[in-house]
Amino acid sequence: MDFLSELEWRGMLHDMMPGLKEQLESGSTVGYVGFDPTADSLHIGNLVPVMLLVHWQRAGHRPIALVGGATGMVGDPSGKTAERQLLDTDTLQHNLACQQAQLEKFLDFSGDFAAEVVNNYDWFKDWSFLDFIRDVGKHLTVNYMMAKDSVKNRLETGMSFTEFSYQLVQGYDFYHLWKEKNCFVQMGGSDQWGNITTGTELIRRMGGGQAFAVTTPLIKKADGSKFGKSEGGNIWLDKNRTSAYQFYQYWINAADEDAARYLRIFTLKSREEIEAIEAEHATDPGARAMQKALAADVTTRVHSAEDLETAIAASTILFGKSTKANLAALPESELLSVFAGVPQAHISRSTLSQGVSAIELLTDVSGFLESKGEARRALKENSISVNKEKADESQLYSEKDLLNGRQILLQRGKKKYFLLIAE
Repeated sequence: MDFLSELEWRGMLHDMMPGLKEQLESGSTVGYVGFDPTADSLHIGNLVPVMLLVHWQRAGHRPIALVGGATGMVGDPSGKTAERQLLDTDTLQHNLACQQAQLEKFLDFSGDFAAEVVNNYDWFKDWSFLDFIRDVGKHLTVNYMMAKDSVKNRLETGMSFTEFSYQLVQGYDFYHLWKEKNCFVQMGGSDQWGNITTGTELIRRMGGGQAFAVTTPLIKKADGSKFGKSEGGNIWLDKNRTSAYQFYQYWINAADEDAARYLRIFTLKSREEIEAIEAEHATDPGARAMQKALAADVTTRVHSAEDLETAIAASTILFGKSTKANLAALPESELLSVFAGVPQAHISRSTLSQGVSAIELLTDVSGFLESKGEARRALKENSISVNKEKADESQLYSEKDLLNGRQILLQRGKKKYFLLIAE
């Protein structure tokens, strides 16, 4: 597999330095991507550079994932309009450990092209400020550093010396990996071009060598909204932050134009496989073949096949035909995630100990319906379901009807839900 050709047909090649093609053709090469530890989880925007490393390794090159224990203390100004909030050391270390565990799911750490995770804090922790500005800072002029977009774009609003120095710190990372790990290539998003080329310049000036940069386009949605965002914020890789159901739903709800691009960027499917999926989609767009293939692939690789099944089951419960058995099989975390936005009420478990009628459950117990008269009419219309089973006036509900021993799902019609939580 040719790395650059693979990126090109997938729409993942934005810019590269001259000589990179010849470097890759000369044999297996070490390359790296840096990750910013601002949170204890990567988000789906980070999947783009992760996929760069995956394709790099598949093409017979050795990948390094750098987690920024040192750069995280400074804060990258690229693409930012205001100063970042600095994190304390304990938070940074926690974030680094969590992100490293996630990165290890995508790369192969054995064999001839074994991946490696490094932390730039390891080579910065013993440096004094004076040593750094003397030994590294003298190699770049202020004019050179101010010409970078990440600096120019902040000249009017202002930038602290801390953030101004970020490109110098990241640039030294590249020099260190070039010198110690024989690393010749740094990859990243197009907004990282300035930081990456600062590294190639330091390598030229400090070591007299040559190194290369390659970037991928920043991903935007077809409607102009920001990729990787939902109403609840970032779509995270950690299930505790974004449930498997919410993760799956993000991809399944992609517009057709976006789904076609995402299949190329976020999956390892071949060109032939993707074109076949697109052809299937074209014959019946309502079946959403592209979105289903995309959501299944990414959810399985980020989480697991079991989580995919759970996400599909949760989606069926909310949007399709399902039964009480389907509902009962759903883990509590996913059930709460699916119905996070619906009205809820908390009751004492003892309320159900003697059993309550359907009318009482719908009114006095839950407050789902306003009056007993409304409840009777709804029951006669056959529009009420309890835990996905049709209800009538004669039924009694008790603790045995609690899902996961805690919840009862009430429903009127197809779209009106209410979650009752016993404590």
